[in-house]
Amino acid sequence: MLSAPLPIEPKPDAAPPGSRIRVAPALLARVPLLAGLPEQILVQLSAEIRLVKYAKRQFVMHKGARDTDLLFLLEGRLLVVDISPEGRQTGLNFISPGDFFGELASIDGLPRSATIVSAAPSVVGVLPKNAARKLIFGIPMVAERMLKHVSLKLRASTEYRVLLGIPNAFCRVYSLLRMLARPDPGKLITIENMPTHEQIGLMTNTSRETVTRALQVLYEQEVMEKDGRRSIVRNPARLLELIREHQ
Repeated sequence: MLSAPLPIEPKPDAAPPGSRIRVAPALLARVPLLAGLPEQILVQLSAEIRLVKYAKRQFVMHKGARDTDLLFLLEGRLLVVDISPEGRQTGLNFISPGDFFGELASIDGLPRSATIVSAAPSVVGVLPKNAARKLIFGIPMVAERMLKHVSLKLRASTEYRVLLGIPNAFCRVYSLLRMLARPDPGKLITIENMPTHEQIGLMTNTSRETVTRALQVLYEQEVMEKDGRRSIVRNPARLLELIREHQ
């Protein structure tokens, strides 16, 4: 997973939301799923993939849609959500620059299994279904990476279902933050691109006001601190204690 936006050529700001522009092979070489592929294949993919720009809160994918393209997030941030028949949204996970998504429909040809919304202005690369299937089934290295990705998603899905089953709202918030936290190169434990209170609420089935109160406890106890767009977990042990205290 990449933590910074990948460079776009040409600048996506030159195109209005929903318009399409071409992606450079050098950009594709930096996408983890495609890294190490021969130049000839990257050039072929460049001819197939088109970039689509989305404004914040714009729908990128709808659950039940019949399209089966494979998609790559090149810039911005997306949120995978489940929408109940009553219209209630539950956030499932974030998609970050360098991630691919929509692979299930590309593989089995069935309708989309989730709805995806842009959590920030985003640029998505769209690989048509025929080219996507040729990439997935025709190149062993890509197939192996895809299998590992699907395996990780299944494990994360199990962990997330456990989180939603926690009865205490504070505990759900703290558990989610612990799931999102990662060590950075400087050996700090950080949450890059810290979700908004609204986004955390969506992912924990909790009101934004409750999220605010839960985070205030962490700041007051110096468990976590803000650092621009990221948050630093200064006391991971205390965060774990708070999870256990609220269980």
